[in-house]
Amino acid sequence: MLIKEIIQHLEEFAPLNYAEDFDNVGLLVGDAETEATGALITLDTLEEVVDEAIAKNCNLVISFHPIIFSGLKKLNGKNYVERTVIKAIQHNIAIYAIHTALDNQHKGVNDMIAEKLNLINRKILIPRKKSIKKLTTFVPNKDAETLRIALFEAGAGSIGNYDNCSFNVQGLGSFKPNDEADPTIGEKGQLHFEEETQIGVTFPVHLESKILQTLFKNHPYEEVAHEITTLENAHQHLGMGMIGELEQGISEEDFLKSVKETFNAGVVRHSDLLGRTIKKVAVLGGSGSFAIENAKRAGADIYITADLKYHDFYKAEKQIILADIGHYESEQFTKNLLCSFLSKKIRNFALILADTNTNPIKYI
Repeated sequence: MLIKEIIQHLEEFAPLNYAEDFDNVGLLVGDAETEATGALITLDTLEEVVDEAIAKNCNLVISFHPIIFSGLKKLNGKNYVERTVIKAIQHNIAIYAIHTALDNQHKGVNDMIAEKLNLINRKILIPRKKSIKKLTTFVPNKDAETLRIALFEAGAGSIGNYDNCSFNVQGLGSFKPNDEADPTIGEKGQLHFEEETQIGVTFPVHLESKILQTLFKNHPYEEVAHEITTLENAHQHLGMGMIGELEQGISEEDFLKSVKETFNAGVVRHSDLLGRTIKKVAVLGGSGSFAIENAKRAGADIYITADLKYHDFYKAEKQIILADIGHYESEQFTKNLLCSFLSKKIRNFALILADTNTNPIKYI
């Protein structure tokens, strides 16, 4: 198996199109055409992780966080990033990072947190905008069904919990082929009228290339009239964070103790307790201060995230409890998620969870 084949599975699960603009995802080090000997799955790629990959004969490290985040101008080994990259290159180890592409996945990082908290009725906290496109095309009536089915099979026509969705309008199209045309229908130099169906289907942005290939392959015309537009609709199955409910309400103190235990957190920093029952819970793995207002608007009783600063806690304003469980703690189960997914896709291949604890924060 080549490294690129493993990457293909990862990107079907969490397309890189959905990573945040500031992020650095994908194959960061190595050659995708190399045959894979094994994959070590980790939260962070550090020198110790590369050493573990060497010891376990894994020439691919699948990392949640990217070791290369901003540009590298030198490789002199003067900091942990440079030393890690140098060691990986010296030992022909590829490094792949998935980060916010998985953050934005419906069954990704935040769903894993929600699963650990036994939340039900889960929804994306901040649905992603401009992630849905619409294809409009015109096809002879007799070919409309064939084209529709092909587009559906390519992934078009899915909206939330519905699939095979399209809008169809029949009308009369006209065209006149010139002398250089090779018309499927009609004659050169003759104005032709054809009973046509206008087909409109939506599709997620990462499928655009596949949808266009399908359109051109299954459309009978030499010249395929089509239009693609980006919709303003938010994608309900893509985006940051998640909100759900506990099956039964629980006191604030008991819930926070349970969270601390579940995530093995050295400490849970939180805003003022409000003397209420916890029922509705919002979560966002990693640095989540930007979503405080979203959690409040969603009516969450508590918002669990990480990396909150001193003044962030004031934003609770007696409306919600803000709880910081630690960056590593909030994302620690991500490597299990990736390993579980790949194990179902790839049989008889070494997929190994890294033993190295990459949490840089220690507690007394």
